Amino acid sequence: MLYLLCSLVAAGLAAGVVATPQPIQLTARKMPRGHIAALRKRALEPVNVPLADFFINIDLQWFGNISVGTPPQTISVVFDTGSFTLEFVSTECGAPCAGQVVFDPSKSSTFIQGNEIGELDFATGVGVDPVINNDYVLTERNGFDTVSVGGLTVKNQSLFTIINQTAPFDIDPFSGILGMGCTSSALAERLIKEGLPALFGILLTPKAVGHAELTLGGFDESKFIGPLTFAPLSAEADDQWALDSPSITVNGRTTPLLASNRSIIFDSGTSNIVFDQNTTEAMNALISPDIKPFAAEPGAYGIACDKIPELKAEIDFAFIGEGGKVFHLKIPTSELNVGPFKSDPTICQTLINTFPDLELVGGSLLKHYYSVWDIGGQRMGFAPNGKHHSLSHYTSQIVNGVRWRVGH
Repeated sequence: MLYLLCSLVAAGLAAGVVATPQPIQLTARKMPRGHIAALRKRALEPVNVPLADFFINIDLQWFGNISVGTPPQTISVVFDTGSFTLEFVSTECGAPCAGQVVFDPSKSSTFIQGNEIGELDFATGVGVDPVINNDYVLTERNGFDTVSVGGLTVKNQSLFTIINQTAPFDIDPFSGILGMGCTSSALAERLIKEGLPALFGILLTPKAVGHAELTLGGFDESKFIGPLTFAPLSAEADDQWALDSPSITVNGRTTPLLASNRSIIFDSGTSNIVFDQNTTEAMNALISPDIKPFAAEPGAYGIACDKIPELKAEIDFAFIGEGGKVFHLKIPTSELNVGPFKSDPTICQTLINTFPDLELVGGSLLKHYYSVWDIGGQRMGFAPNGKHHSLSHYTSQIVNGVRWRVGH
């Protein structure tokens, strides 16, 4: 899921105090290169966190458990590279969160409640439906508590408890979101203090395959094939996990628009892929002229379900790797159909949604590769995961002769 807008205001909690809204400035601090080596104290093993697959006809989200509070309460979260903060539902949410496991602040001796309440809007949602009229919104209260992920513990972690949420979140089998953005965080600093690099590896897999996994402080070489291909984050990344792309092709064909330079965000919390309208329709035209906008869900596209067998297209994204070498990540034909629309089961939704000024790939691409997210090095790495597909045109020069390993 990708943040669209975060607005927090200070709320006066004392009796008789009239709250005057004050914007809270949220700043992002990049981890400088070389910081890992400077702070490393001792070498421990990377931590693996198993991930479950939220599946409704297709793979929608992958989530795992963390613990919060003293004594610890288990909370399931999406480890979301498209966001930066930790938020989860609390007992204060009531009916809107009735279907989820909620955190009870009153049962944690280390919980500290803040005095800020605000809303968090998302540009992409839980599943493949487009975001319409800001229909993915969380109302949150800030706080602090002890948080553990895979045995790595951060005390007095800044967090937000969800006190209300819009209806599209109702289907979630998980209780929150742990932001895994590319800027420095308390979790990244904790990895460094434990002697581990500030990076993580992600293996997303289809439900039929299973064994999806997050590795903190390293990556698991047993989960991919061949060397990792690394690419520096885009100068246009704007604090997102984004890479420079010189072209997009469909079955080897492109257009002047698709062959233009762009910065593409990688978001583990988005199910499909999302681009602006012109780019979306340029790709769809190369996939099939029968793909049309679906009026009942603005931003979504579809095709008659009986024409799905005729869709045979591979979407190829070119990226600029380290040393300027171009490599390719591909989405195969099997991802093009995300299932029939509820309002018209004769029309099947296709892979690409549209949203203004957004260029983003999610799980439909990521589950075909093992991915490494290097906060300290401000870069990303990819290798075939052996489950589906292969990464093409990788070279040893891209990784500068270095093959990172699990452990030290």
